[in-house]
Amino acid sequence: MSFDSLGLSKPLLDAVAAQGYDTPSPIQAKAIPVILEGKDIMAAAQTGTGKTAGFTLPLLELLSKGPKVRANQVRALVLTPTRELAAQVGESVSTYGKNMDLSSTVVFGGVKINPQMQKLRRGADVLVATPGRLLDLYQQNAFRFQQLEVIIFDEADRMLDMGFIHDIRKILALLPKQRQTLMFSATFSEEIRTLAKSLVKDPVEVSVTPPNATAKTVKQWIVPVDKSKKSGLLTQLIKDNDWQQVLVFSRTKHGANRLAKHLEQRKISAAAIHGNKSQGARTRALAEFKSGDVRVLVATDIAARGLDIDQLPQVVNFDLPNVAEDYVHRIGRTGRAGSTGQAVSLVCADEVGDLIGIERLTGQLLERKEVAGFEPSTQLPVTRDTRPLKAKKPKKPKSPRSEHKDGQRSSENARGNKPVGKNRRHTGGGTNKTSRRFSKPKAANSGNK
Repeated sequence: MSFDSLGLSKPLLDAVAAQGYDTPSPIQAKAIPVILEGKDIMAAAQTGTGKTAGFTLPLLELLSKGPKVRANQVRALVLTPTRELAAQVGESVSTYGKNMDLSSTVVFGGVKINPQMQKLRRGADVLVATPGRLLDLYQQNAFRFQQLEVIIFDEADRMLDMGFIHDIRKILALLPKQRQTLMFSATFSEEIRTLAKSLVKDPVEVSVTPPNATAKTVKQWIVPVDKSKKSGLLTQLIKDNDWQQVLVFSRTKHGANRLAKHLEQRKISAAAIHGNKSQGARTRALAEFKSGDVRVLVATDIAARGLDIDQLPQVVNFDLPNVAEDYVHRIGRTGRAGSTGQAVSLVCADEVGDLIGIERLTGQLLERKEVAGFEPSTQLPVTRDTRPLKAKKPKKPKSPRSEHKDGQRSSENARGNKPVGKNRRHTGGGTNKTSRRFSKPKAANSGNK
């Protein structure tokens, strides 16, 4: 199959060819025709398989055939959970739409709002936004939605997480009822799938991989280690293996700062990226990491959404995520677009419940490799049962959580910096007797102080 057979016009085909692509990825081949037919869609595919182009190309095609955008109006809205992902999607819209007479704007917090207001008052065919800043701009009459035709949720699982759902419902209440809704994500837990279906009309479900599957191009293993020795172990792994570009995941913002400082003190260039950093600092850290000036980028989950780094060879889970689905997103930063990568997790006894949840979610046992000098004082038990957990019914939304300074909901606080409910603490959606047996109540929250 070629892009020519998908129903795209010449301006788009020329833009695709200019990027060096001639064959659509599986998610693109399945999603593009459905979107061009005007149907709602829920599409799941692993990170790095071309999801962004999978909705950007047909969106531009549809908009090119419609009326011109009016002042203060938006024809298509793309919602993303993070600034970095918003910028990435905006770049994709500009790249593929360069031969078309369509306008696009990207808005997010952490930067001055006035320039964004001025751009929006001219109208935008495509608006890419984070929820908090979008609502701020709407409340200041920067734009309206009378002309809106399409809304897209990118990283839909995080967008529909309880840290965002209140803003999402506010936004949906502002939109015309006659619209097309597209949802794209690497993972759809059963809880999120149920919630998502309440927001779309008769969606076509498209999936090119088993639910919550990890890419075969990523080699995964874990290193059992005591919590107090993790920093030293990471330092040794980087030096012994001569890792030159490593993306490290920390559960908390303070932990990310502390680890970056630890590495710098040991002559390993490092930078932290998380929700408390200014947009300028986040942009600079990512640019230096991509260029090789920074060897290690330490990130929290919310900041890492949208980090598109070509040929990233190594991902390290310094802390396992509270929510098992986030493991799939994390290691999806490597092994992208057919390249290979490695993902290693440093696991201490306190994280056994999280490990069991991840292994049951992905349906695979992760190979254990101890490192000499860092053998753990407490051995990690082997997961006996990797059958997927039964889905729980979705909970009713709780009261809104606190916001970042930029007006964006803090899913990071919801997942990492504050203790979470024990049901999600261990399995990302369910509990099991094994996880409770190996996780002590006090230890479960020790990483959240």
